[in-house]
Amino acid sequence: MRILMSTLATIVLVSVALCAQARELSKSDRFVCSWGAGIAGGAQASKLSGVSLYGARRKLQYRKFQQSWMRMMAMGITEQTYNSASRLKPEGVARTYHEECIKHELAHR
Repeated sequence: MRILMSTLATIVLVSVALCAQARELSKSDRFVCSWGAGIAGGAQASKLSGVSLYGARRKLQYRKFQQSWMRMMAMGITEQTYNSASRLKPEGVARTYHEECIKHELAHR
């Protein structure tokens, strides 16, 4: 019984620590994850609607971006999305991208 209580206490403490870490992400980290999720969702929508990778990349070439790094990152995210065999809805792809991005950022802390 004592071991069970100790294990439960450890699990609770780890959960609290993980939640606290999630709140420690900077505003810019959260922005990058949200922005990338939007790009991934848009790429998936284009892919499912029959737009070629070339066409999707061409749209990105003409799009205005706030920062200089965004265009190349958007190209990479789009290419990875097209290379995936996933047939998930765009919202699912965006959600998955966002969750994995947050995990990645937390792992590098």
